[in-house]
Amino acid sequence: MSRIINQYSALWIAIALVAIISLILLRQGIKWTDFLALSLVIAGLFLAWTILHPRQTPLMQDSKAVQEMIGAGTPVLLEFQSPY
Repeated sequence: MSRIINQYSALWIAIALVAIISLILLRQGIKWTDFLALSLVIAGLFLAWTILHPRQTPLMQDSKAVQEMIGAGTPVLLEFQSPY
């Protein structure tokens, strides 16, 4: 459960944000401008999710090999890099 919360916390926050905004916008009655605003918020969150969601990299197989070496008692030199 902790892996889902850590990896997809932005998704849970976006779902909660959409729920809160829909309650606020649609509380006093249904208007087309409220639906337009809500759909723009949902579209923006979907666009942000498609850009920022976690992806599997080609180096995932390498990480499994490194984990096996660490467990075997072999000295391993790790180099951490960030694209930012």
